[in-house]
Amino acid sequence: MHLDHKAGDKLFVDFAGVKLSLVDLTTGEEKPVEVFIAILGASQLTYVQAVMSQQKEDFIAACENALHYCGGVPAAIVPDNLKAAVTKSSRFEPTLNETFADFADHYGTTILPTRAYRPRDKALVEGAVKIVYNRIYAPLRKQRFHSLPELNEAILALLEQHNSRPMKGRNYSRRLQFDEVEREALAPLPLLRYEFKKQSHATVMKNGHVCLGADKHYYSVPYRYVGRKVKLLYSSSTVEIFVRYQRVALHRRQYRPYSYTTDKEHLAATHRFVTDWSPERFVDWAADIHEDVRLYILKVMERRQHPEQAYRSCMGILSLASKVGKERLTNACRRALGFGLYNYKTIQAILEKGMDNYDEDELLAEQPTMPTHENIRGENYYQ
Repeated sequence: MHLDHKAGDKLFVDFAGVKLSLVDLTTGEEKPVEVFIAILGASQLTYVQAVMSQQKEDFIAACENALHYCGGVPAAIVPDNLKAAVTKSSRFEPTLNETFADFADHYGTTILPTRAYRPRDKALVEGAVKIVYNRIYAPLRKQRFHSLPELNEAILALLEQHNSRPMKGRNYSRRLQFDEVEREALAPLPLLRYEFKKQSHATVMKNGHVCLGADKHYYSVPYRYVGRKVKLLYSSSTVEIFVRYQRVALHRRQYRPYSYTTDKEHLAATHRFVTDWSPERFVDWAADIHEDVRLYILKVMERRQHPEQAYRSCMGILSLASKVGKERLTNACRRALGFGLYNYKTIQAILEKGMDNYDEDELLAEQPTMPTHENIRGENYYQ
């Protein structure tokens, strides 16, 4: 059946059956490499690149280079049923590889896998493979290459000749037809290239973090997911965390082992309050009650060796305002400042005994007088 390909509609991709090879400089051993081929349906503009394997990392990178070589994005990419593209083949709805599907989403295109065991579905790229054997493989067969960039540089030079050569029986080339017919039909490339993502699985720990095993670094997850199984998708710059296909957290990737990256919004309300503890927070809180309370809190923090010890005392003192009222707490702090005692238990004792309501005369009246006894010499004895 003859097919008329719409401009900008499809990019057919495949791997050649025959491999090229690299030669090790030290041992002279030949190492086979795969050859990726892509061709646009309407103009038949062709792209060829050597890669180390058919794994998804190399396959996706080659597809991306093909899009940039064309200078635009077609409506669909048509791959074979290789594992890097299709996880489970089906005549009606094949299951795509998640990473390849994510790559397609990034470039705003669609994946349309061919039917399994049906080479006729990709006859265009099958024909391109045969042409590549003659126009690229043949000139390279007597040359020796020691690195992939060196080989791809030679392939690119021959590829340009192929795309610029007049097509058989026609007075125009693939490149000319692409410029006139298909270039404008392609969607524009995104500003940023695709970042390849790897995945791993983990369980959210009780502290609300998951560990990315590749770096041994911990990332926060909303506290309601504690104990749940999550999936991590990570690139060289970001870490995404998913629960049942819904992204629940996004972090900038860190490479410090055994360290924590925490988003405060992920913490429970009580945990978030504790993480915000600081001298300024307690001083401002005390100042909202009264200046005497602020002075007392400053004295408490001056006399504690460890900040957390002072924070706990300040937290206890300031929380008393909700129990006894701001006025009583202010009087208690004012009284404690006169005593020169700076801790939570002092304020608690003053409030429990009602000493915050005493005036100065009542305090002096409560002081015990010297008892009268014959064995007490008295002040005149020492003159």
